[in-house]
Amino acid sequence: MTAAGPLAAAETDLAKMLATLQVDARDGEYVFVSAPHWDALPRELAQATIVEAEGPTCVLRREHADARGLDYDFVAAWLSLRVHSALQAVGLTAAVAQALAARGIACNVLAGYHHDHLLVPAARREDALAALLALRGDGGATPA
Repeated sequence: MTAAGPLAAAETDLAKMLATLQVDARDGEYVFVSAPHWDALPRELAQATIVEAEGPTCVLRREHADARGLDYDFVAAWLSLRVHSALQAVGLTAAVAQALAARGIACNVLAGYHHDHLLVPAARREDALAALLALRGDGGATPA
């Protein structure tokens, strides 16, 4: 229960998660930037942050990194799995990784409380979307 009310039940059944999988693609391109200290990164613009022993990593819109002269080497499209998977669900990440790997598509996964987010090569965005929607078993057709 949250201050806003009860949480929606998260799904744990892999077959149900895959059968109902929807994928949203954010506009723009995203990059990973890292620095030894927070003061070198524009945290206010970060779409995601990860704290590692070597220093913080932020995922930024590419134009924000470019405007600040920040180094990066991977330009990604941001895809969000629109299935409310439980944090303890087993198999969704593996199924997604396997589907993308079969098509030679790199994938970096960020898990949020409500959804999993995938950063895939920007040039392979449409291929990644097709691979993910094919996991539904309905040919990837979008419901009317």
